[in-house]
Amino acid sequence: MASFTTTTRYGSGTGLLVTPGDADTLAGLDPARVIELLADAGFLLFRGFSPDLQQFSQFVKAHSSRITLDPARSFHGGEVAQKVDAGTAAVGLHLENGNSPFGPDLTWFFCEKAASQGSQTTVCDGYRVWDEATPGAREQFGQDIVYSRRVEEDKWKAFVFHHLGGSKEPRDITFDDMRALVAGKEDSTTITLNPDGSMAYSFRTPAARTTLFGERLSWANSIFGPSYNYETPRITFAEDGNELPDTLLDEMRALTEKVTEDLEWQDGDVALIDNTRVMHGRRAILDTDRTIYNAQSYLAEALLPAGPAR
Repeated sequence: MASFTTTTRYGSGTGLLVTPGDADTLAGLDPARVIELLADAGFLLFRGFSPDLQQFSQFVKAHSSRITLDPARSFHGGEVAQKVDAGTAAVGLHLENGNSPFGPDLTWFFCEKAASQGSQTTVCDGYRVWDEATPGAREQFGQDIVYSRRVEEDKWKAFVFHHLGGSKEPRDITFDDMRALVAGKEDSTTITLNPDGSMAYSFRTPAARTTLFGERLSWANSIFGPSYNYETPRITFAEDGNELPDTLLDEMRALTEKVTEDLEWQDGDVALIDNTRVMHGRRAILDTDRTIYNAQSYLAEALLPAGPAR
């Protein structure tokens, strides 16, 4: 596999810009080296490799044990990439699927065509947030939080359909199939079937969490996340069931904005984000003539620097 010509710091944190070396395609990069860089950097921006959608999909597969999805989006170029289509408003910081028990290890983006202005993807390293948080905020977020929401029948069935590999038609999928997917997660997740076929769930998780690559705490969550295709979740503290106070949310919103960085997209850019450490979002879209794809996956266990992947 080829070496990297350049890995330079991108932005004010530890993120890296990766440019071509001996090979000028993503397929020529050593997956083990990619993940080694990601473990330190939190996010990587690959520029100058000029992939198409199929090459991007193969790059995702080369690092992944399993691909997951957002059931509200459609696939493009095979069962990997989904087009980013969440309106034009700014999107708050979040982990991909971070408000559910199905959060992936890795989040990927492919910019096929960049906007002429605006539309930057934002990234925020949860390590930096936790390190700069006040003692009071750390104390309050030392406890778990709980996301609770309702999901329409067609969306939870689409999610199950994907996880079953198409072995069942959507019309044949039952709530028992959904229960099977959360088996083993009962300590954090409860699900119930509503009379209209929708599902209600609650998911308990730390707001400041350990990551895929270590035990250091990262304030990485979906507290400020979007609900473009879904009902807005109710977010509470696990210990007392109270909603997070506005003063605390304002404090963390100001802190995250302080350390948030923009990915200034160019045509052909690919981004890889550690979805257990780095939150992402989006500035408002000012130019709708843009095309960006997203993928979600679980890291191939053989590529984890130490210990088994979750």
